[in-house]
Amino acid sequence: MSNIMPLIRNETIKMVKKKRLYIIFIVLAVLVPMFTYAQMKSAENNRDKFGGDWRLELQQAITDNQNSLGSDRVPEEYKKYRTVYIQQMQYYLENDINPKEPGGVTFTREFMNNAVGLFIPLLIMAIASDLVSGERTTGTIKMLLTRPVKRWKVLLSKLITLIMFVSIIVVSAYIICYVISGAVFGYKGFGMPIFTGFKVVGTDVDMSAVHAVDQWLYMLMQAGLIWFVSIIVAMLAFMVSVLVRSTAASIVIMMASLIAGTILTSMAASWQSAKYLFMVNLELPDYLSGGLPPIEGMNLGFSLIVLSVWGIASLFVSFIVFTKRDILN
Repeated sequence: MSNIMPLIRNETIKMVKKKRLYIIFIVLAVLVPMFTYAQMKSAENNRDKFGGDWRLELQQAITDNQNSLGSDRVPEEYKKYRTVYIQQMQYYLENDINPKEPGGVTFTREFMNNAVGLFIPLLIMAIASDLVSGERTTGTIKMLLTRPVKRWKVLLSKLITLIMFVSIIVVSAYIICYVISGAVFGYKGFGMPIFTGFKVVGTDVDMSAVHAVDQWLYMLMQAGLIWFVSIIVAMLAFMVSVLVRSTAASIVIMMASLIAGTILTSMAASWQSAKYLFMVNLELPDYLSGGLPPIEGMNLGFSLIVLSVWGIASLFVSFIVFTKRDILN
């Protein structure tokens, strides 16, 4: 394995020189202030409306959702989500804990929770989709493969480098969110209790395993799940990059898959087989907060297994194709 280190160093240098890596950080630095401003205006409106009484605000949210359950204009699927939401918010209310306590930590937790389904995967896709296809387009892959190094080691060095930079992007997203939103909402809140362990059974919520954890611990578990999702998306984009010669085609395929997953997640409740698609299993942090799964029967263990199978299969295909295919022509 000693001769793989120079390859990893070489891939790292190539990755650092890519403009799109810095574009990812710029996108985060531009979008996070926008979301922070929107959150600040929403908090100001609620403060004016409810006089800063979070219990009154939460009770109003519960009442609004209860009223919507009787409306014929609200689809049955949305009513299930709202029923679960009502039960969870009542639990917070009864235990005198504000689930949306204003603060940079809470904002970061909520932002990352909402970003894991599409936003974070799109950022990962931006650096993973051209890792091999980009070099085939420019022809630099020929120079790389003429070295006296086995092909699988060349591909492994690219994979290791990709995992390193995926980890950097996930950590950077947390840091940028916390630093920017904390400047507006304050940097406290790591010790705030968050309830986890909600178990959804049909449209009822089983509270028997619910327990409070500090927000820093909750975010650590959330970050682990987001990192796992990011690695699986990176592996899939990596496989597409090996299979497709064109970088543009590689990006379009992954983007279409991720956007289709977002649509399926909200529309495929009655399509049971869709739960085996990787795109429907990306929102792992929802299991921590006790959200209703996209399709009945899904849980954290199931989604972890499905994503692991997709990740392993994509690596298998990538290495087989890369070592067997005539890439030089």
